[in-house]
Amino acid sequence: MKNVDSKAAILVCDDTAGVRDSLKLILGKEYILAYATNGEEAVEYVKAHHPKLVIMDIKMPKMGGLDALRRIKRVRPKVRVIMATGYESSDVAVQAVHLGADDYLVKPFDREQVRTKVHAFLPSPKKSA
Repeated sequence: MKNVDSKAAILVCDDTAGVRDSLKLILGKEYILAYATNGEEAVEYVKAHHPKLVIMDIKMPKMGGLDALRRIKRVRPKVRVIMATGYESSDVAVQAVHLGADDYLVKPFDREQVRTKVHAFLPSPKKSA
């Protein structure tokens, strides 16, 4: 049996510290988390590293999430991306999926919804009995 690093890497990109902290509480025990505060940082991180998943806010300073999504998908087409927003708008969701997002979360986050969506793309390294 191979000894594989059991924790997958997730990039959390949001300009609000409280959102980053919330996702750390929800996912930090199961995954390795990295953080970016705007789309430019997210694109640079994805260029330099290979996260398995990106959870990214749509509205951010410098470069918004949709522009960052376009660039990330050019650099790493296979990386999974879940877009997050405080606005429940089907237009934005459709646009994000059209640009290559794999899923969509509405803030404030529901802990179980976040875990369910992340587990759809990344297996949980901790198996509950």
